[in-house]
Amino acid sequence: MHFRCQKKDLVEGISTVQKAILGKSPMAVLEGIYIETGANEIIMRGSDIDLSIETLVSSSILEDGRIVIDSKLFGDIIRKLPDATVEIATMENNTILISCENSEFNLLYLNAEEFPMLPEIGNREKISIREDVFRNLIKATSFAVAQDESRPILMGVLFEVKNKVLNMVALDGFRLALRSEYLESNEDLSVVIPGKTLNEVSKILGDKNELLYISFNENHILFEVQNTKVVSRLLSGSFIKYESIIPTDYKLQFKVKRAHLAQSIERASLMAKEGSSKLIKLQIENDRAVITSNSQFGKVKEEVSVHMEGDAIEIAFNANYLLDTLKVMEEEEILLEMTSSVSPAIIKNTVVDNCIYMVLPVRLTR
Repeated sequence: MHFRCQKKDLVEGISTVQKAILGKSPMAVLEGIYIETGANEIIMRGSDIDLSIETLVSSSILEDGRIVIDSKLFGDIIRKLPDATVEIATMENNTILISCENSEFNLLYLNAEEFPMLPEIGNREKISIREDVFRNLIKATSFAVAQDESRPILMGVLFEVKNKVLNMVALDGFRLALRSEYLESNEDLSVVIPGKTLNEVSKILGDKNELLYISFNENHILFEVQNTKVVSRLLSGSFIKYESIIPTDYKLQFKVKRAHLAQSIERASLMAKEGSSKLIKLQIENDRAVITSNSQFGKVKEEVSVHMEGDAIEIAFNANYLLDTLKVMEEEEILLEMTSSVSPAIIKNTVVDNCIYMVLPVRLTR
């Protein structure tokens, strides 16, 4: 194998495929980057079996071949080279020579025969969606993915298409995030994508109008954007019937400026007790929300103007759960619905009906 390419293109390709490489693996070959020569490019691939990423890097091919090279060492070397043309050629004794201006490195490489190929996805209709739109969908839901491995299905995001609407749903037992987008597709499907996969896809996507193409089979999902493919295993099992757990009735409804509420909660949470609970209390009455928190260090009180309809309520939350939700919402004014101090709170937009967030309260002790 022998090729030349620009350092910046090679660095971009390495950074892309390294997102699928865990580091230490029982299979030494999975700690490496697969490189194969194509027509006028090299094919680079990283994989941990569950997730594989493949990208094309424009190159001048002098001799065909394929190798696997240690991901971390190869990446570190290429990033430190001068910003110039990099030349890579296989040599004797399973080594490659990396040359760039006055720098030369000799590295051992592994046999590429053992490296996993990308799974075949099949010929089902591809779903297309804009890069920036899908990136926003991931941002708006993936924060609510469960981190607890005791319920593996909740470590993924439901990807549900029906009646030309894409719903993406995540929940972890304490909160739920639902975001919807119109989709020009005749597919009706429901699969669960690992949260880790979506986070890596998000890093590859840009804020562009370019189309992302998505296709499936029973076990895998394929994302294709420009010169890059991401293939992931789907999670097996049935996702929770999320529609049945979202309350439709409420006794209190109020509108509030999202930024004002978020800033007040953030300040109040500074005084919340150390640890994961970050408990804050909200007293909503007389068109205002009074937010309080206290600990051994002192106490804090914040007031935010609201426009309310219904009964006054006192309720407590984990401040982080509220803040995570408010940070991914986009409208200036939002709507909150509550029933009691022990019932979930619903948070929605006031203009565009494309999201529902649900947060469970913390039970207050009297």
